Amino acid sequence: MLVEDDAPIRERMTAILGAADSLDLVAVAKTLQQARSLCAERLPAVLVTDLKLPDGNGLDLIRENRRLYPAMEIMVVSALGDERNVLAAVEAGAAGYILKDSRSVDLVGSVLDLVAGLSPISTSIARTIVRRIQGKPFADDAPSSLPSLTERETDILWGVAKGLTFSDIAEKLGISRNTVLTHVKNIYRKLEVNSRGEAVFTAINQKIINLGS
Repeated sequence: MLVEDDAPIRERMTAILGAADSLDLVAVAKTLQQARSLCAERLPAVLVTDLKLPDGNGLDLIRENRRLYPAMEIMVVSALGDERNVLAAVEAGAAGYILKDSRSVDLVGSVLDLVAGLSPISTSIARTIVRRIQGKPFADDAPSSLPSLTERETDILWGVAKGLTFSDIAEKLGISRNTVLTHVKNIYRKLEVNSRGEAVFTAINQKIINLGS
């Protein structure tokens, strides 16, 4: 399902998504209210949404859908690439974030990556997240407040952070994909997050994993 208020952009994205043999575009909305109604009616597996809508903010839609439909994959496609909006979208539950002005972006490929367990993010957005993580102070005196992840959960979270799909992680660890999904749910619960992007952000922020290792 696509949510975009700008008519020319909406028509272009609709044409791209609608022409993809590997995808089924089930609904297109141009307002927050319309998006809410269509999400409840069509229950899309993937939501691709803008943030700046004429009757509200796409962040509200992301939060609501993450709460109501936890299995839904959510990706932001926006002209807003500032730190505040990027981090707010990740924290709200978006697992992907690409910029409208990224001419090289493969919209269909990004949606397929999202479904496969990856987190498609524009390069400049990734830099924003990295800068934010590197610039945030860590509390050295609060180790007891860190979530207690098992060794297997930590291994899976590291794989997610490295961009591996759930199937890749399962093969690497010699377990089933369903077992990986069960561990991922437990990780989300322990970290109190709702998406892959938010889980990775939290894990790096709290030094649970180190991508340099």
